[in-house]
Amino acid sequence: MGAPIIFSGIQPTGRKHLGNYIGAIRQYVEGQERGAPAIFCIVDLHAISVACEPAELRERLYDTMAILLAAGLDPERCILFRQSDVHEHTELTWLLSAVTAHGDLNRMHQFKEKSAEQRQLVSAALFFYPVLQAADVLAHRATEVPVGEDQRQHIELIREIARRFNERFGETLVEPEHRIPAVGARIMDLQEPERKMSTTGAAEAGTVYVLDGPAAIHKKLGGAVTDSGREVVRAPDKPGVANLIEILAVARGVDPTEVEVEFAAAGYGDFKQAVAEAVVELLAPVRERYAELRPDEAALEATLAAGAEKARTIASRTLAEVRDRMGIGAPR
Repeated sequence: MGAPIIFSGIQPTGRKHLGNYIGAIRQYVEGQERGAPAIFCIVDLHAISVACEPAELRERLYDTMAILLAAGLDPERCILFRQSDVHEHTELTWLLSAVTAHGDLNRMHQFKEKSAEQRQLVSAALFFYPVLQAADVLAHRATEVPVGEDQRQHIELIREIARRFNERFGETLVEPEHRIPAVGARIMDLQEPERKMSTTGAAEAGTVYVLDGPAAIHKKLGGAVTDSGREVVRAPDKPGVANLIEILAVARGVDPTEVEVEFAAAGYGDFKQAVAEAVVELLAPVRERYAELRPDEAALEATLAAGAEKARTIASRTLAEVRDRMGIGAPR
């Protein structure tokens, strides 16, 4: 097999946290060394499926772009663009809706969770979110999609949409495979370790942000929920400790079992201190580089525009073939 075509997207809303960094952003950086090409998209069209302030959306998009670059994404080695700059994604969404089952969308866990959080309007865009996600991936004929564990169902739907299209119109679209990290695929909230770390609806104390300073990181991890025992082990009744073990393992680049062995005789205090120090060391270079990159919004825009031009070249070819296969527009 040749090098994979890698595609993944990241939301610009909210402050990026440790779960985003471990589960997605670090995978992106690693992927740009393997992908041919590696394509990464800031999904601002997905962001408007729930209510958001236009000015804040733009600010958060620049924040996200600067974090991606600070983490190590290199526009010379990958394609990095803003979703709304490549209009082929939106047209392909509509075309793919013709082979997407309403029942499949109705069963999506993420739609059920997010719609329950909406107090005023559950938008059709939120329901349609997975079709746009499918268009994002399929437009670039990606073979591999690096995602967190929570996106597994979405990747299966993308594969089903591609399969259904190919069966009806002929072999055109590629069924991608997901790539979920063995460790760190689901970083949990420090105060509520039964739920995923999130930028929405979570207590500040439970979320370590990529841009947090050392003092904030030590405070949050020092106050992380554990349990009444002292054993540093992964167990069903120790979700808080298990989460911290995974965080430390990822930060150090070791197997979680090594962490358990090292801290077998230690108390929670020493263990949490070690986790905090490792996270500070992991995030410090990103925070420092971000401070250099974020103020120059003109440079961020120029990088986004250059990436969109590259992405459009790929997506336009796929869209033209899909249109032709479906009998849309003038024949090629």
